[in-house]
Amino acid sequence: MYVLRRFGVFAVSVFVSSLLVFMVMSILPGDPAQLMLGTQATPEALEELRRALGLNRPLITQYFDWLASALRGDFGVSPFSGQEIGPQIVERLKVTIPLALMAVSMTILVAFPLGVFAASRHRKVGDAVVSVGSQVGLAIPAFWAGLILVTVFAVNLQWFSAGGFPGWDVSVTESLKALFLPAVSLAIVQAAIITRFVRSAVLDTMRNDYIRSARSKGLTKWAALWKHGLRNAAIPVLTILGLQFAALLAGTVVIESVFVLPGLGSMLLQGITRRDLPLVQGGAFTIAVLILAVNLAVDLMYRVIDPRVAEQ
Repeated sequence: MYVLRRFGVFAVSVFVSSLLVFMVMSILPGDPAQLMLGTQATPEALEELRRALGLNRPLITQYFDWLASALRGDFGVSPFSGQEIGPQIVERLKVTIPLALMAVSMTILVAFPLGVFAASRHRKVGDAVVSVGSQVGLAIPAFWAGLILVTVFAVNLQWFSAGGFPGWDVSVTESLKALFLPAVSLAIVQAAIITRFVRSAVLDTMRNDYIRSARSKGLTKWAALWKHGLRNAAIPVLTILGLQFAALLAGTVVIESVFVLPGLGSMLLQGITRRDLPLVQGGAFTIAVLILAVNLAVDLMYRVIDPRVAEQ
């Protein structure tokens, strides 16, 4: 029942997200056809574009037709490029999803050990060093970190390229290398946030009675934490990690522009700049579904970490 409930919440959330995305695009000031074609467009051209976009139909009909097509991956055709939007989104996701996964992996690999280390050295030098480092990480904007990384590792040391993406079909190694610095830029702030939550969660866990009981039976602090505490500490951290994924995806819009990556974020920015509303609508809905899918995965992982969650 727990899994069915989670999938039910996911389905409702997708429906609400699609409605919000569609309504926001519909209530934007101005005529979409006029925005796309410009002020010099003839009335005939405007009317033809309105028919092509389905803008001459009732709003509720437009929404359900768009939703039915969107759930099949069909977001229509861009009036600017004349290309189908769905395949463009899929192609851009081949960059954005690996970038996000790489950034999340870096975040976990850095934040969890540092957070546990800081908690184990509570109010000692190690804790203070990690806390100061996380504060610095929180203060660094991702785009500024990206510019610094490009200056140091691409321009000065020439270990990486300053931007661009060769493509997975050209070279997997070079493609991963092209995503490394952007992923680090995104992971810096995320790692700082998660480190602080891991530290707090572990400290709270170490104060529990069952940890004291394990210590009284002869287990060391680390052994008691590893055997009994980390599973409970992981639940609130997993929640925050899922929520931060939304911020990470939002950060790709800027980072992909800084590193000239052909991802979904840069496509959205281009669509907004040239007022390609169908493209922006499809891209925004795709990002919303990705975020909801990650939250669904987090909910399902709760049950793996602590089966008692399913009983609540």
